[in-house]
Amino acid sequence: MLRSFFKVRYLVLAIVLVISGVLYAQFKERAEKSKLERYRTAQVDKGAVIQRITANGTLNPVSVVNVGTQVSGTVLKLHTDYNQPVKANQVLLEIDPALIKARIQQFEANMRSAEATLRLAETTLQRNETLVAKGFISPSTLDQNRKEVDVANAQVAQVRSQLEQEKTNLAYTIIRSPIDGIVIDRKVDIGQTVAASFQTPTLFQIARDLENMQIDTSVAEADVGKLSAGMPIRFTTDAFPDRDFAGKVRMVRLNPSIQQNVVTYNVIVDVTNDQGLLKPGMTAQVNIVVSEKQDVIRLPNAALRFKPPREEKDSKAATKPAPKNAPAAAPAKTEAKLESAGATSTAARRPPARVFKLNDKRELVPVEVRVGIASNQHTELLSGALQPGDELVIRDLQDRSREAK
Repeated sequence: MLRSFFKVRYLVLAIVLVISGVLYAQFKERAEKSKLERYRTAQVDKGAVIQRITANGTLNPVSVVNVGTQVSGTVLKLHTDYNQPVKANQVLLEIDPALIKARIQQFEANMRSAEATLRLAETTLQRNETLVAKGFISPSTLDQNRKEVDVANAQVAQVRSQLEQEKTNLAYTIIRSPIDGIVIDRKVDIGQTVAASFQTPTLFQIARDLENMQIDTSVAEADVGKLSAGMPIRFTTDAFPDRDFAGKVRMVRLNPSIQQNVVTYNVIVDVTNDQGLLKPGMTAQVNIVVSEKQDVIRLPNAALRFKPPREEKDSKAATKPAPKNAPAAAPAKTEAKLESAGATSTAARRPPARVFKLNDKRELVPVEVRVGIASNQHTELLSGALQPGDELVIRDLQDRSREAK
C-alpha cells in the first residue's frame, strides 16, 4: 500500500508539472502575442501633400436691391412675381392712390383760394397807391397793403409746395424696378396695407444678376494669412454633392467677427453660374488649396499625435509654472543653431517633432523629425532618420486613458 501511495503521489506531481508547463507556455505565448499586437502602426510613404483650408459658406447674389415704398396705402395691383426677370423702370406694383388724389383736390382748392386772396391784395394795393397819390388816404396804409400782398404770396407758395408734394406721392404709388434683374423675393400681396412711417417697408428683393454669384464664408484667423485675392477654390453643395464647382477668392474683408473669443474673417469668393444650377441661400462646402507638393516623403498625422503614456505625464508636469526664483531655462541647442544660421522659413523655425518606431524587441524608439505642410491625413517630412516603408506607431491599444477621454 505504501508503494501504491508513492506511485499515486508521483503521478499527481507529474500531472501538476505538466499542467503548469502547459499554462506557462500558454501565458508566455499570450504575452508575446500581446506584445506583438500592442501597437498599431502606419507606414511612411511617398506621394502628394495638399494643404487645404475648408469652410462652409452661403451662396448669395453679388448685388441685391431692396425695393420699398415711400407712401402708405393698400396694394392695388401686382405686375410681377417670384423668379420673374424685370427691366429697369418696369412697373412692379401699384398702391391705391385714392387718398392721395383726394388730398391733391383739396390742395388745388386751397391753391385757387390763395391765388384769389393774392389777386385781391394786389388790386387793393394798386387802388390805394392811386388814392395816396391824390392825398385821399395816409401813406401808412400802403405798408399794410404791401404786407397783405406778401402774406398772400407766401400762402400761394406754401399751398403750391404741398400740392407738388402730393403729386410726387401720387407718382410714388407706382413702384418701378430700379435695375435690370430677377425677382428673388416678394413680401406683399394684393389687398395688403403697407405703412411707410419711420422705416421703409421692403416690397421686393431684386438680384442684379444670378449668372455671377458670390460665397460668403468665414475663415479662422489662423488660416486667413494664407489667403490672397485671385486664389482658386473648389466647392460643393448639398444639392449637387457629386459635382465640383470652381470659384476665385475676391477679397478678405477687414472687419472681424468675434464669437466666444474665436476670431474669424469674412472671405468673399466669386462664382460663375452660367448653367443656373446654383441658387441663392445654398450652403457651399469650400475647399481652398493653399499649398501643394508632389512626390515628397510624408508621415501619417496620427504618428505625430501619438505620445506614450509616461511621456504625456512628463509633458503635463513640464507645463506647471516654475518657482519665482527659479533661473530661466537655457534655449535649446537646435534653436540656437537655427537662429545663428539665419533660418527664416516657417518650417525651419518650427520646433522638431517626435515620432516613434519599434525595434526588434517591439520597444518604442523615438525619432526627431522636422515637418512641412500638412493635409488632413499626411504631413511632409523635411528631415529625420526615416525612409518610405518605415512603420510608425500611431496608437497604443493597451492605453485605456485615451478611451476614457
